[in-house]
Amino acid sequence: MAAYAALGSLINNIEQIQNHPRLSTSFDRNQIKSLLQMLDFLLDFIENYTTTSYRGSKDEELYYYVLERQIASAAHAAEDVIESHIVDQILSPSSDEGSSFLVKVLEKMQLRKPCALRLKLHLRKILKDMDSIKEKAIKVKEERQFERAIKVKEEERGCRVESPNSSMATSSQRTHSAGKSNMVGFNGYLTHLLEELTGHQSDRKIIPIVGMGGIGKTTLARNTYDNLLVVHHFDVRAWVRVSQRYNVRRILVQTLSCLGKSNVGMDEETEHELRKHLHEKTENELGEQLHKTLSGMRYLIILDDMWSTDVWDEIKFFFPNNCNRSRIIVTTRMHIVADHFGSTRLALKFLDDFHSWQLFCEKVFLEGICPPELEKSGRKIVKRCQGLPLAIVVIGGLLAKSSMTEDQWKNVGKDMRSILKTAEDNRCSKLLTLSYSHLPACLKPCFLYMGTFPEDDVIRVSRLIRLWVAEGFIKPNKVESLEEIGEGYIKDLVGRNLISVHSLRWDGNVKTCYIHDLLRDLCVTVAEEEKFLCATSLLDTQKVDKQRRIIIRRSTAEEKYNPHFFCSLKSKSLARSLICKGGDLLQAKPRLLRVLIEVYSESIDDIFLQVNLRFLAHESQKAPIGGRDTYHLPSSISLLWNVQTLIMTGVVQEVVAPSQIWNMPQLRHLKFKSISLPDPSPTDGSVLHNLQTLGNLHNFRFTEDACKRIPNIKKLHVSYGEFSRESVRWSDYCLHNLILLEKLEYLHYHFIGHTSGVDLSRSLVFPGSLKKLTLVSCELEWNDLTVFGRLPRLEALKLRFSGSGPNWYPVKRQFFRLKYLQIYRCNLVCWNADSSHFPALEKLVLEHLDELVEIPSGVGDIDTLERICVVNCSVSAALSAVRILEEQESLGNQDLQVKVDFHHNKPKLEEFMEQLEVEGLSGTNVQIEGR
Repeated sequence: MAAYAALGSLINNIEQIQNHPRLSTSFDRNQIKSLLQMLDFLLDFIENYTTTSYRGSKDEELYYYVLERQIASAAHAAEDVIESHIVDQILSPSSDEGSSFLVKVLEKMQLRKPCALRLKLHLRKILKDMDSIKEKAIKVKEERQFERAIKVKEEERGCRVESPNSSMATSSQRTHSAGKSNMVGFNGYLTHLLEELTGHQSDRKIIPIVGMGGIGKTTLARNTYDNLLVVHHFDVRAWVRVSQRYNVRRILVQTLSCLGKSNVGMDEETEHELRKHLHEKTENELGEQLHKTLSGMRYLIILDDMWSTDVWDEIKFFFPNNCNRSRIIVTTRMHIVADHFGSTRLALKFLDDFHSWQLFCEKVFLEGICPPELEKSGRKIVKRCQGLPLAIVVIGGLLAKSSMTEDQWKNVGKDMRSILKTAEDNRCSKLLTLSYSHLPACLKPCFLYMGTFPEDDVIRVSRLIRLWVAEGFIKPNKVESLEEIGEGYIKDLVGRNLISVHSLRWDGNVKTCYIHDLLRDLCVTVAEEEKFLCATSLLDTQKVDKQRRIIIRRSTAEEKYNPHFFCSLKSKSLARSLICKGGDLLQAKPRLLRVLIEVYSESIDDIFLQVNLRFLAHESQKAPIGGRDTYHLPSSISLLWNVQTLIMTGVVQEVVAPSQIWNMPQLRHLKFKSISLPDPSPTDGSVLHNLQTLGNLHNFRFTEDACKRIPNIKKLHVSYGEFSRESVRWSDYCLHNLILLEKLEYLHYHFIGHTSGVDLSRSLVFPGSLKKLTLVSCELEWNDLTVFGRLPRLEALKLRFSGSGPNWYPVKRQFFRLKYLQIYRCNLVCWNADSSHFPALEKLVLEHLDELVEIPSGVGDIDTLERICVVNCSVSAALSAVRILEEQESLGNQDLQVKVDFHHNKPKLEEFMEQLEVEGLSGTNVQIEGR
């Protein structure tokens, strides 16, 4: 939501100003203190008193919406005033153009009385406006607290009276009475579920079904509930819809009503009398009656659409464990809810192309067969549904009622989004909006930000989190870094099935993710309604007026940037984020920009005059800047007082950094294609406490002083080579001082050209904190790898063009935490290894090892091993991987998987397949690619 994002960003800004040695002097401390207190109150109000669970009538929702907009506007106004003041001061002309430009300018700040007075007056007015908003918020807060107190008292007395015709009571009947839906692609799930329901476990068992909204959880549960085998297996059954705004009393009434209706063939009048009788009872009486009704019975209860484990904690005592194979099925979008029950969960996945098409045809055509002339358009429509059953059913139902012409279907394919938003009473949007509404305030802006990425984009999680940090979405705590908190946000969004995992890192954390197009459309729609962001084209200049986050999309690669667009954009000073794909954006420079992504220009020096930047990604450069071999960063880079992330991989030549780079205290992540850093000045004791990522350093000297300047570095990418002199002593680069970097977890060494393995091995020393190590072109003898094997936390080792000699005999009881091992292109012939050498190994990747005779058979005895990948290695090595798999499967190990890939090497593939047949080798979990 826009209000939370605005408040969080402003608080973050003020805290950075307070910690700045010079910027803080130009603000009135008492005024800033009052502003922070006000912001903390409003943030607490947004977090705890404006969530959907407290909203009732449409008038109340409108009131809260207007109040949130007022909060966002006030926070934006304060942020505009504060950041404008800082930018004005930093960019003010200095009479002395010496090396201490920024210092001299900042020292003059406190002397600029008119500016300081104007700032104070502006903030005074904003605080007055915020006081008015606070009064409204206090009133709402008191009302909510009163409602809570009343609810608690009613629940304690157990005497809350509701209408027997309550909408929630009848919603479950409507859900169940809707009849069974198509089960295309769900037969495997249904079979598994029936086995769980009718299995021999005597204790009561809870079976969670988890998945994204619209993926078919309720459909699967309904078909299971009505299955004849289930009907005859259980004595009694009940279907209960829990929903977001659950009510224990309502759930108990639903359950008892459903049980009564299923056991007695009652008419509507009798059912009404039963409900009336139940509503006269207290909550405790209802619970006791339910427990008594179910005692001794083999029962099946469906708890549909559960959003929180709190409801189960309140009702679980009313469902007895009769030790007679009773079952409870829970459907939920939340993985945390499914995990709560500690049993095997059923996680539904998107339909594949085959089943998506089958479901579509069954929905559109009576006989389930698509005419040939419509198939091409139909398959395009189905593909855009991305395997979500609800989307396929909704669009299929619409097409079934429309004219069956190719033109009509093409038009539908072009306008899928708007059709799905309006079809069947906005069914898709309403269902997906529930997931957004249920998010805590801190996750809402993070989710809406997913709308900044293009459709079908694979999103790198590390970059996404850095953007969240730059935008001020992440609320800090005293235990974790902002990036660690962001990792938790990612896991939460994945657990709520709002984003999906595309790939995992070696340590099991999410590396890349993606978002379903319908959810992305929801992000864009809600974000534009709340004026959170604006997705626009180059021709639509009006939409950028007063927008703070602008996403520019080009419809074609050839589309040129319209100069009128930039004139319009330049005249607006409110834009904080500007994200586009490939184009010269330096014509447009909104002065308060914080996020600038994807720019291209012959000169980028002007970018560093955007002194308010927090995140800069310059990745689209196609030619050397100015045609030079090296590019020298301007000293004005230090004017970026609050920059956190600099990604300049678009600069293709070597970059030389000025000494001022050591005076950028907010810097967290620095990434260049190649950058040379100067030694820090011994007279300047500044420390980059926030710096976590640094790459790609070229020929950097890790002096003791340099290491002390980056004490919290976590990721380091360093290359050595192309030296200015022929004779190089590794001791000159002080590699042994890396042991001082006690927070270092990821290290990538790249040695360009010939290196002396003996001298290098003596220089390599690593801190005990290291978790992942990559060596490229490091000519070390295999025996020298013992220096890595002793590292206590090393979990991933990548050897690329590294490792010298034909034989590797690892030392036992080393690499005891190594989970991932990759060996790429070396002359390894004989390798001896088993579980005593790599006791924790999970994944082994061997690539382009033409001389390797075989993978040691003892590798198969490693209990933790999950996967072996053999890519373009010798045929004998690939065959040995299949032998290991076959042996393990014969011993009952069905978890190990083997992948063999002879990409672009048809002769080797044919030889491999022939030998497989000759030896009679096979395996259930073997995957062969390159055919």
